[in-house]
Amino acid sequence: MQKSTETPLGWDDVRYFLELARQGKLTATARVLGVEHSTVARRVSALEAQLGLRLFDRLPKSWVLTSEGEGLLGYARRIEEEALAFSRAGAGYGALRGTVRVSAPPVFTSAFLAPRLALARERWPGISIELIGEPRQANLYRREADLALRLSRPHEEGLAARRLGQMGYALYGATPWASKPEAAWEFVGYDELLRETPQQRWLEQLAAGRPFRMRTNDLATMWMACRGGLGLAALPHFLARGDDTLARFDQHPCPVHREVWLAVHPDVRRSPRVKMVADLVAELIQGEEALLA
Repeated sequence: MQKSTETPLGWDDVRYFLELARQGKLTATARVLGVEHSTVARRVSALEAQLGLRLFDRLPKSWVLTSEGEGLLGYARRIEEEALAFSRAGAGYGALRGTVRVSAPPVFTSAFLAPRLALARERWPGISIELIGEPRQANLYRREADLALRLSRPHEEGLAARRLGQMGYALYGATPWASKPEAAWEFVGYDELLRETPQQRWLEQLAAGRPFRMRTNDLATMWMACRGGLGLAALPHFLARGDDTLARFDQHPCPVHREVWLAVHPDVRRSPRVKMVADLVAELIQGEEALLA
């Protein structure tokens, strides 16, 4: 049998093609892949030369798939799914050493999780934890994280998830606000992007037309503005309960409780290091039930 002289395609070649098809622009694709835009153009052009096909039409402001590119897109997606499954399975067989990526809401990451993990550092000596504070939900199928803390039950099909507890809120403000009549109260809250969160909806009802002196998309900014006396805010207990600069206004109890869930892809859950970090995070959160709720 005659040996084939064809050079096999690598997954990296397909990855550049697939991401450019998603983004439509060299700069956006380069930003996602962490390379220069010239690298994206070169790799895709090399793939076209290897296939003998033109995959994209180069327009002034975008790259658009040709009919041949459209025809190959489904195959590229399936290759990506298999590559990611391979990566997850590989992580699942790892030892009690290596890196575990944990995604969580930003302020919960910095003010709650990081200091408690530091106190427990002797319990994970061979592991490096990448703690990612981000408002969006990390995609566990694409290995953006190994573990993800969510403030609602995960609904992605196939993920394993466990409820760790709940996070309570109250109306907090700098102590001078306690001497002011309620009619003079002013508030600090979320902007339009986060206006539909349960705690913000409750605060809007409580404000009943009274002014919001500041709106923000960042809980840490809201907390600092509240500490500075700018207005009253609906803050989570873990952040505000031990803050001596803040008073709690219990004449208006906040009924909001957000559930805390830990999610992991089943393929990754088999990894000893991922399981260890998952159990540790669960223990740290469940051990602070009084503070959180």
